[in-house]
Amino acid sequence: MTHKKSPFNIAMLLDGKGGARDLSDEEVAAWSASDGILWIDIDFENKQGTRWLSKGSNLDKNSASILLAGETRPRSLSGTDGLLVILRGINMNPGAVPDDMIAVRVSLQSSRVITSRRRKILSINDLREALLAGNGPKSVGGFLISLNGFLSERIEAAVENIEQVISDLDDRMTGGDIESIRGALGVVRRQAAAIRRHLAPQRDAIDQIARSGAEILSEKDIFRLREEGDQLTRHIEDLDLARENALVTQEELMNRVALEQNSRMYLLSIVAAIFLPLTFVTGLLGMNVAGLPGTENPKGFVYSAVIMVICLIALIAYFRHRKWI
Repeated sequence: MTHKKSPFNIAMLLDGKGGARDLSDEEVAAWSASDGILWIDIDFENKQGTRWLSKGSNLDKNSASILLAGETRPRSLSGTDGLLVILRGINMNPGAVPDDMIAVRVSLQSSRVITSRRRKILSINDLREALLAGNGPKSVGGFLISLNGFLSERIEAAVENIEQVISDLDDRMTGGDIESIRGALGVVRRQAAAIRRHLAPQRDAIDQIARSGAEILSEKDIFRLREEGDQLTRHIEDLDLARENALVTQEELMNRVALEQNSRMYLLSIVAAIFLPLTFVTGLLGMNVAGLPGTENPKGFVYSAVIMVICLIALIAYFRHRKWI
């Protein structure tokens, strides 16, 4: 006997005291606002869930389309029925890169919260675990703040990791592994730029919610949202600083490469300058024509060698006098 798959990834009823319990599909269907705050989480891979969201959630068409939209930038919308918020979180799934951020769409009403996403995101699971442990949000506004807080924790960890990687690459500059450092710098700069691209509109969305004066938000919620906005601003500033540090490290790396190349070219130039007159002497004396001096003298080779040694010593002395070597 096969069991019908639930359309909900998570279905919970908040008790208003920081806890919650899981609900069956039947309990969700029988839920009313007087029962407490309902949280529904929809995974786009579950076709039944997306069908419920578009037809059975009683959301207006525009709100449902936003919750079912493809990849979109962070933003917030205020309506007569509550708030719609799109946030971004770090992708911590196996094999993923941090800058491939996952969008979480949230519909906040006076007694119901609906979240939707295309991929698994650990912050949703963190929120569920907090509710089961009795340490979760107590209101709809608190739900938004808690979710954003879990997202920010992993964003902060990703930013700190980027800063640490750049610091480690800077320390490795003395090791001379230039090619690997150059490649790693390019990767970390792209990650920082991609994460920052989503954090700036996310901060603006949080600030817009704090200024919206929505009825589902208390004064305490608004204060905490402003604090979350300030924290996002700090993350953005840290990413900007990390990108600047990466740029400085990359410039130093290029300067070091240029110095090494110049040093090699300088050495080759010195060697060429020293052996040029010696090559001239050997070429001159090596011509197969009559009349060359010393061809009949048994000590001709010795005289030639002495002349070349004298030229070599003179050239080295001249270069040292000019401080070229």
